[in-house]
Amino acid sequence: MQDAHSDVVIAGGGAVGLSLAVALKAGAPGLSVTLVDIAPSGSPPRDERASAISAAARKMFEALGVWGEVASAAQPILAMDITDSRGQDRVRPVLLSFEPGEGTLGHMVPNGLLHGALQRAAAAKGVTLIGSSEVRDFAAGTGRTTVTLGDGRTLTASLLVAADGGRSRLRGLAGIPVLSWAYRQAAIVTTAEHEKDHRGRAVEHFLPSGPFAILPLSGKRSSLVWTEPEKEAPRLLALPEAEFTRELERRFGYRLGAVRPVGKRQSFPLSLLLARSFIAPRFALCGDAAHVIHPVAGQGLNLGLKDAAALAEAVVDAHRLGLDIGLPSVLARYESWRRFDTVRMAFVTDAFNRLFSNDNPLLRLARGIGLGVVDRLTGLKGLFAAEAGGTVGPAPRLLRGERI
Repeated sequence: MQDAHSDVVIAGGGAVGLSLAVALKAGAPGLSVTLVDIAPSGSPPRDERASAISAAARKMFEALGVWGEVASAAQPILAMDITDSRGQDRVRPVLLSFEPGEGTLGHMVPNGLLHGALQRAAAAKGVTLIGSSEVRDFAAGTGRTTVTLGDGRTLTASLLVAADGGRSRLRGLAGIPVLSWAYRQAAIVTTAEHEKDHRGRAVEHFLPSGPFAILPLSGKRSSLVWTEPEKEAPRLLALPEAEFTRELERRFGYRLGAVRPVGKRQSFPLSLLLARSFIAPRFALCGDAAHVIHPVAGQGLNLGLKDAAALAEAVVDAHRLGLDIGLPSVLARYESWRRFDTVRMAFVTDAFNRLFSNDNPLLRLARGIGLGVVDRLTGLKGLFAAEAGGTVGPAPRLLRGERI
């Protein structure tokens, strides 16, 4: 019996894998695309978190016809304050502030809502969705790669894309080494309600234990990304509600009045990971399978969406020229497009975390002076805002809001 063939097989049905599938079919409807995911096909997502979506990523979702489904629940980030203080400080001077008009900072979008919209878009465009399965193995040959699924079925493809997360099995099977280290920190993620309206303002409190991000959600709610030493996170997660609320209040501050946690408490170990190559024969890494960075800048998902936009454009352009989409030259175009930007962002976030996650008085003084200088230089602030919005440097067409 002849193996079923798909031009592109994508392993991993998260936001990045789904976005890539939708982008490929939007740009080249004649391409056959199969997405394989461990979750049952069409199952409702259970992720209660929200993600920061940059202005460039929003343009991509608009071009793909997905944004309309999530826009009503997306909370614009209209402004942002950065403070540097100790946990016990009642007064937290704002050292750097981005106000409306200084650049679009993005939106907060519920992960479950975005995932559902991407699933429906993929199904509508003819992506073959295989759920409750995984890519177990693959072997690249001349002109094609043979993909083995968990249930024993095999597919052939011109290109296999691993979008299966930071612990990617397929990256290891491809023999791609990584540069990585653990931060010995954990991110506690939850949702809080507060007495006053946030007015779309995000806050990044840099505390000695790590950054404490307050990101606006719809209504009088905010998403919290709370960094603590890895050994401290389990204790905080296990606290009774009243004690957890007191710990949260100490870090949250008093700007928005009384505050209480209302969402599920989750914790994730933090690390940096960079694949030393994004490609192998008839194989490409995308999203967290290629890179994992510190969440201090809220750019993890946005980097993955940039990968999806760049890889889709490289593949679609090759397909239109009648080329083999798995050629080394096609994949090299993708890697060269994404590698420098990814490495730069990884080391910028690493440096920020190391610089601010301590209580050294000399570093505190230097941080205060540095942020104060940036706050007074409009051009530099605009560059920072553009970086957060994903609009710095050459961007794939989808990230400019153009179709491919």
